[in-house]
Amino acid sequence: MDLKDHIRSIPDFPKPGILFYDISTMLRHEDAWAVAMGRMARMVRAYQPDLIAGIESRGFLVAAPLALKLGCGFIMVRKKGKLPGPVIGLDYGLEYGTDRIEIQADAVYPGQRVVVVDDLLATGGTMNAAIQLIRQVGGVVPAAAALIELTFLNGRTKLDVPCDTLVAYEE
Repeated sequence: MDLKDHIRSIPDFPKPGILFYDISTMLRHEDAWAVAMGRMARMVRAYQPDLIAGIESRGFLVAAPLALKLGCGFIMVRKKGKLPGPVIGLDYGLEYGTDRIEIQADAVYPGQRVVVVDDLLATGGTMNAAIQLIRQVGGVVPAAAALIELTFLNGRTKLDVPCDTLVAYEE
């Protein structure tokens, strides 16, 4: 199955000049969604994760069912102020300005293997920040994964771990 057949392209969203790759069309097609999760599970299983970390918010849609399929735990990487209880955060640079991501302070135990997952790898900034945050609390990050990669943005060059993706767009 060609998963690109189930990903809709929406021009000028969320702003003019951006071509948005919409996975909602894949999510609502049960066969395509099952194939995508099966392929992701095969890729990620090789890294023997204890936890799957999903990046807010569409990354949750991929990471949570993937963790369930692999029989491991799921944790959320969220924007500042979205998680209850004590949190650990990391500020990271964007093209213009900074942002902050957080995890719950007790989400990862030292030495646990955590694969970081998102729906899309674009510039790699948020994925890299999530990897660094998990390492900051003692987690081991053997890999990252995403459904879609925008290869022309060279996001994987910001990552110091292997990154597996199911679908790549060259432009």
